[in-house]
Amino acid sequence: MRYAFQVQYIGKNYAGSQLQAGSNLPTIQGELEKALSTLIYGNTINRRVKTIFSGRTDRGVNSKGQVVHFDYDKPIVASKFIYSLNEILPCDISVSDLKEVDSQFHAQKSAKKRHYVYEFVNRKCKNAFDGDLLRVKYDTDIIRMQKALDYIKGEHDFSSFKSSGTLNPSKVCFIYEAKVSKAGDKVIIDIIGNRFLYNMVRAIVGTLLEIEGHNLQPEHMKNVLEAKDRRKAGQNVSPYGLTLVEVTY
Repeated sequence: MRYAFQVQYIGKNYAGSQLQAGSNLPTIQGELEKALSTLIYGNTINRRVKTIFSGRTDRGVNSKGQVVHFDYDKPIVASKFIYSLNEILPCDISVSDLKEVDSQFHAQKSAKKRHYVYEFVNRKCKNAFDGDLLRVKYDTDIIRMQKALDYIKGEHDFSSFKSSGTLNPSKVCFIYEAKVSKAGDKVIIDIIGNRFLYNMVRAIVGTLLEIEGHNLQPEHMKNVLEAKDRRKAGQNVSPYGLTLVEVTY
């Protein structure tokens, strides 16, 4: 039988979501598989539960809706299982919404849309409650930023926003929605796409901030996109403001 659930985590203390061959650095997948194996088999030595994530998140990136599936040959009582698993997991990782799914369901390959949010603080002076969010000291104009984001909507080759390390050779993604809003001193950028390249959202936000910081025209985003050259885009922003909010199937 195949089961799927949602995973929430704060990525600050982890080297990304995925296990890394030959590395002892903590990952979300490593902690989750260890907890699952302990709960199901009583240990992690003889047998280990294998998990499949909807997608990779980098070091420091958070999640509210990462979807994970695993196979197990016995019925599971969801409420009891989730409670027990959460008691084993570290305090910065939790699970919810466990359910049995069709054997053909695949957390990564079956996904249709992924929704990311990037948040930063737009204020000159720091505040003790800003946490790890990026603080941008110069003024930003969300109307100009929205005009720039409009250029990335639809299907494009996003090579300009891809850092090295993307395993999938395809650079084409479809962006369903890209919008910016403001709540007090916090700027919130929502991007929904069918798939994302390595560091793609962070590079897009970095380009937005380059446009604002250097008073470039919003059309600069279009020029960067069409260049298909990573050197034309802005720097990757800090990962701490980035959250995978939802995966749609």
